[in-house]
Amino acid sequence: MPVATKKAPAKKAAPVIDTSGYVQKSKLKLPKTLAECADLLYQKRLDRLAQQAIVDAMELEERDLREWIILQLPKSQATGVSGKVANAKIEQKVVPQVKDWDKLYAYIKRTAGFDLLNRAVNKKAVEARWLAKKDVPGVEAFNTLAVSCTKVS
Repeated sequence: MPVATKKAPAKKAAPVIDTSGYVQKSKLKLPKTLAECADLLYQKRLDRLAQQAIVDAMELEERDLREWIILQLPKSQATGVSGKVANAKIEQKVVPQVKDWDKLYAYIKRTAGFDLLNRAVNKKAVEARWLAKKDVPGVEAFNTLAVSCTKVS
């Protein structure tokens, strides 16, 4: 009499994900599941924000020190000061500052000098016009994808 054997359940094939356009930009070991990816993304963002808070505080301290040096050096009639490890000196730099936007815009139109401006539109201004059902010639809506990652309650 033949012995009945049970067939092992067929293994589910792993879902096929098209990664043909994906190029990993870091040395991060990617998790096996998307759920683990979501958790790791959340943790990485928390870590980055914590580090960013430290960096922001350091930048503020640097700004305070630069401003203090600028305020104090002219009083001492010196243009610089040297410590044990660093030399700080005041340097003048010329930076552009628009004092008459109408004149600048007229010049740009007359000379086609659009390279004087950054090549980006003000997102909020465009969105406000779109909300008011106004067209902005030369600008179109572009759909992009973003990941929203929030803590599970």
